[in-house]
Amino acid sequence: MKFRRLLILLLVMSLWGGTMMFADSAAQKVRVIVNGEELDDAGLISDGKTYLAVRQLASTLQSLVIWDEASKKVTVYKPNVHMFLFQDNNIFGNVNKGNHYTFKVFAQIDNLKTEVAAVKVSIYDPSGTEKVIQSQNVSVNKDNFWYRTDDIKYNFDASGKYAVRFFLKVNANDEWKLVSEKIITAQ
Repeated sequence: MKFRRLLILLLVMSLWGGTMMFADSAAQKVRVIVNGEELDDAGLISDGKTYLAVRQLASTLQSLVIWDEASKKVTVYKPNVHMFLFQDNNIFGNVNKGNHYTFKVFAQIDNLKTEVAAVKVSIYDPSGTEKVIQSQNVSVNKDNFWYRTDDIKYNFDASGKYAVRFFLKVNANDEWKLVSEKIITAQ
């Protein structure tokens, strides 16, 4: 009886090990690098086709991803978002560390192929701390619009790169999706 159980266990282990080796050889992992940064979830090659994680790829490309459960469909939208930073009527860019500045953000959004429920503009200091510049519910159902923040007073305390980021929400219950970024360097 023990011999029979041992034989069955050995057979199951052999089949399982063979299946794992086949699965590993049938789908090979691939390193995916976008704009010089490697994605965490690598791609897979199977039958000569490369498969990538849509959400991570869309996030890296600063795109919107919409999942339709009913039709089992993923849609990726990449709006063009151009941000301009102004101090009074002058274009605003690199700054001196430790100085206080008042500026506003203009954003031109076009090639928008989906409705948008909200926008948010934030600034992140070199340590990654977020300060929301402005957040607003909107009702946009056209392919382009302009967005302007109120003036913001901000002190650039540390040397390094500050990121001004523009976010969209397709639905009010969605998470914020980063769609554009502008860098300010403080020296």
